[in-house]
Amino acid sequence: MKIINPATEELIREVEEDTEASVREKFDLLKKGRPAWSALAVEQRIACIGRFYDLLASEKEDLAHTLTRESGKPLAQSYNELDGARARIRYFLDHSARYLAEEWTVTEGATREKIVYEPLGIIANISAWNYPYLVGVNVFIPALIGGNAVFYKPSEYATLTGMHICRMLHASGVPEDCFQLVAGRGIVGEWLLDLPLDGYFFTGSYRTGRHIAEKVAPKLVPCGLELGGKDPLYVMEDVEDIGKTAAAALEGVVYNNGQSCCAVERIYVHEKIFDRFVGEYLGHMKKMKVGDPFDPATGIGPLSREVQLEFLSQQIADAVGKGAKLLYGGNRLERKGFFMEPAVLVNVDHRMRLMKEESFGPVVGIQKVSGDDEAAALMADTEYGLTAAIYSSSYERAEAIMRTLDTGTVYWNCCDRVSATLPWSGRRHSGLGATLSYQGIRVFVRPKAYHIRG
Repeated sequence: MKIINPATEELIREVEEDTEASVREKFDLLKKGRPAWSALAVEQRIACIGRFYDLLASEKEDLAHTLTRESGKPLAQSYNELDGARARIRYFLDHSARYLAEEWTVTEGATREKIVYEPLGIIANISAWNYPYLVGVNVFIPALIGGNAVFYKPSEYATLTGMHICRMLHASGVPEDCFQLVAGRGIVGEWLLDLPLDGYFFTGSYRTGRHIAEKVAPKLVPCGLELGGKDPLYVMEDVEDIGKTAAAALEGVVYNNGQSCCAVERIYVHEKIFDRFVGEYLGHMKKMKVGDPFDPATGIGPLSREVQLEFLSQQIADAVGKGAKLLYGGNRLERKGFFMEPAVLVNVDHRMRLMKEESFGPVVGIQKVSGDDEAAALMADTEYGLTAAIYSSSYERAEAIMRTLDTGTVYWNCCDRVSATLPWSGRRHSGLGATLSYQGIRVFVRPKAYHIRG
């Protein structure tokens, strides 16, 4: 399997893909190793993860450069991702013992009662390429702390980063027979689906997530899906600083080259400030540099996959063909690499693919609305349900809309952020289940009820 640098189109290295036989061998290894890992005290497992937490800091330079080379994200954002991963791990280190401890619910009388939390067993973590550390630690860290063995498949577009993760976990004291990496394309993931695993946790597209859910449904094991979004942002006319709001919206659109499930993908602006907002947005966007992700001045690097360039171009062409106006950008840069100018379109509506299907790139449509009722209806007009953001000086007014939105996360005067203390969940085509917070700790264990008499 060839690992290509999306900024230069040069070969970084070749990696041997797993075979069906090697996947089976690794599964047998995990079956043998998991009981001993589960038998350790939770504090011992937490200590191993603590050493992994330290390695992410001590090897930060090399890890960030690897991530930028194979994903194309600007180097500063690779550093940010590592810092963000450590912040999430810190939450798990500090809180897992509390939420995994046995709970006495009745301590007096003839029958005492308690809840004990037991690991699921061997789980598959089929991970994503856009934030390999962040979406990975959501799963494999609490899964390991909970006493599970992990079959980890990084995306083929983040394989080198996945290999770093595997190496560092083993160096931190996680046994090789409790964490195994499989490398390869989609067929390798299919082989994982065929195994009698005890849980499946996937981050990626709705189409693949649905396939996984349908394939493993007869097993009646947990299936967690962190899928895509078509995340809306609404700007009310009462915002205190239109320029600052436009800059925040732009960052929500283009951060990580727009390749984020919670990126802002459609913007609705009250008609009273529409022209001013669009002008501010354009002004900020034209100042952003697209180019070498190792250049500190770069704000937008290459897309991670070349196929995405054509997909985004088709979305733009469809919108323009239906009456949208392309104000800026949307062209592939005439240089090596998978670079695309950020694009902004107006005169958009929901007949257009750009406003309905996930883009996953630095492209956005901005639609004028007459007021809160129209904005709320348009924000809700989607098959996805991941995040939604509202900018306004009035929390009460924003909350009135946020309460109606069928999304796992809502934002007031911020966007495109995740916190370890809050559950990360999607609804409808955005996923099943939740990670992070105490709920993301307990998703990897099963409760057992004890009735104790005598």
